[in-house]
Order: sequence, then C-alpha cells, then structure tokens
Amino acid sequence: MFLGILSAGTAFTLWGIFPLYLKLLKSVPSLEILSHRVMWSAIFLGLILAYRRQWDWVQSIRARPRIALAFVTSAAMLGANWVIYIWAVNADRIVDASLGYFIAPLFNVLFGVLLGERLKPLQWTAIALAGGGVAWLTLSTGELPWIGLVLAITFSLYGLIRKTAALGALEGLSVETLVMLPLAALFLLLPDSGSSHAFASGSVSLMLMLVAAGPVTAVPLLLFAFGARRIPLSVVGLLQYIGPSIQMMLGVWLYHEAFGINRQIGFALIWTALALYSVEALWRAWRPAAANPSADRDGQ
Repeated sequence: MFLGILSAGTAFTLWGIFPLYLKLLKSVPSLEILSHRVMWSAIFLGLILAYRRQWDWVQSIRARPRIALAFVTSAAMLGANWVIYIWAVNADRIVDASLGYFIAPLFNVLFGVLLGERLKPLQWTAIALAGGGVAWLTLSTGELPWIGLVLAITFSLYGLIRKTAALGALEGLSVETLVMLPLAALFLLLPDSGSSHAFASGSVSLMLMLVAAGPVTAVPLLLFAFGARRIPLSVVGLLQYIGPSIQMMLGVWLYHEAFGINRQIGFALIWTALALYSVEALWRAWRPAAANPSADRDGQ
C-alpha cells in the first residue's frame, strides 16, 4: 500500500510540475514539442521493451487487428490532449488547463451514464454543481472555458478506451506513440511543415530538453501503472487531484495568471462538486468493508 501510494503520488506530482518543463521550451512551437514528445517517447519505450524482452503483445496485435484500431482511437485522443495542453501552458493559460483535469473525473461519470450506468443522487448533485461552475465561468468571462472542456473530454475518452484495452500501460503507450510517430516524423523532417527545426538549430541545452521529452512522458505513466495496481481505486481518485492542484498553484503564484473573484467562484463550485464526488466514492468503497469486517481476517 505504501509503495503504491508513493508511486502514484509521485506520478501525479510529476504531472503537476510538467508546466515547468514546458515553459523551458516556450520558444518551440506546440506541434513541434508534441512531435518530439512522440518521437523520443517511442525511442525510450522501445529501449525499455528491449531491455525487458517484452514483445508478446506484438503477436496479440497480429492475431487481433481490432486491438490496433482501438489504439489508433486512443492515440488520437492522447495527441489532441497533449497538443492543447502544451499550447495552453505556453500561452499562459495553465489555470485553464488545470480546470480540465479537475473536471475530468466528472466527465467519466457522465460517460458512464451514456453507457447505461445509474447515478446516485450525490453524483447528480456533483455534476450539477460542476455544470454550474462551467456556466458561471462562461457567463462571467464571456467565453466558454474550451481549453478545460477539451482537455477533460479527450482525457476522459482516452481513459475510457484504455480501460477496456487488451494491453498494459507500457505496451499500450508504445503502440500509441508508434501510431503517432509517422505524422510526428513528417512534421519534424519536412521543410515547409511549420517546424522551427529547433533540434538542429538550437543550443545543446535545448536539444537535451527535447530528448528529455521521452522519459518525462513515460516515467510518470510507469510509476502510475505500478502504483495503481497496489492501491484501491478510491485512493487513486483522491490522489489524481494532486496534479491539477499543483498546476493551478504554479499558474497563479509563479506565473501570475489572472485568478479574480469570478474565476474563484467558478472553481469553488467545481471543487465542491469534486468534494461530493470523492465523498460518495469513498463511501461506496467503505461500505463493503464495513458490512464484512472479518473479510480481511479471513483472507490472511
């Protein structure tokens, strides 16, 4: 349990401080950063797979081509999520980006409704409050918080697809990066693609930071996969707020993004919704254990 919490908590913390890394690459266009992230992630993951001699999944894809189709869809969601997030950070809209990861769990609940799940009254209340928060942000600023909504929708759809995927975290991310790799390589190599060719023309430090996109992408995911297998989903649900909380604090306190009273009210509604959602999730996780207190003793 301790190792699981430590690993998952570290993963969410690394995702939280990710804007610090992206700010160092602010001179590089967002699509170019995305392309380097895909390319170096593919190389880094390939080295891990080679070291572990973990190639059985290749035969699974050959035997069941529909697996590859699922990962093409998840790769599209992941790529869209990455490029919007990268752009938002370097456009000084980290607070807007953090909103997406705050409300993503509630979109997971909504997608569950679309798949036939029934919600409890407290869950409906949480969704209504979050919807009110989004509506308030829209009316008070005169602009739909599209960055947060796009990030939440793409991240939730990505999680929904991966939840039913036949491959593990390492193999799945490897397939997704391979799906995106041809487009990334074309963007980096073609002369009129819009790339600044920062890797070839930039400083040594910039080159090293672009190469670091591989481990920066893969390490948190592997830590999360290690931790999530060892702790209850209710604990994972609480830990996941570490990332957007750190992102929001960086945006407000370090980069001095606007966070006036109207935004505070909108975020307060959403945080209240998340509190209700978390309480309901913990209650559901606690009730079976309370109903059968001897289960743990019997299992020892």
